[in-house]
Amino acid sequence: MSRRPPIIVLALVALLAVLAPLAAPERPPLWVWNPSASAPIGLWRIAPGAPVDVGDWVLVDPPADLAAWLDAADYLPAGLPLVKRLAARGPSVVCRHGTTVRLDGRVVARARSRDHLGRPLPVWSGCRRLEPDEIVLFTAHPASLDSRYFGVIPADRIIGRATPVWTR
Repeated sequence: MSRRPPIIVLALVALLAVLAPLAAPERPPLWVWNPSASAPIGLWRIAPGAPVDVGDWVLVDPPADLAAWLDAADYLPAGLPLVKRLAARGPSVVCRHGTTVRLDGRVVARARSRDHLGRPLPVWSGCRRLEPDEIVLFTAHPASLDSRYFGVIPADRIIGRATPVWTR
């Protein structure tokens, strides 16, 4: 018989992990709970300022305009970070034409025109060579809100490398 932690303990850990960043916004969190299915759901350990490589999971503080849109659309409350995979940094080239997103000529994602509630999703178009201080974020989940919709973001928005600790 396997022993599973009581659900109340898990709920308290999750609540603390989500609320901890709000209590001390000037200090990057060391633990976060990711509730979104676009990355494994669960508890993640964050290494603030650790070197990150393409392919690493990262915790990202969305730029103000993106954070406002995520909040207004009820995707993510303002002030909460995103867990995403670092897909590229400069000098890679990212392109979106229609629903197809390419990275250095290779198809990496397909964008949807509408979310699960039928609301239109942001569209950007064209190609862009990333500067050394720019990144793009993609996950394999087909409904992930990532750079297929919001495009390029500044690399300094990375809070730290994210490592899954307890996920499903």
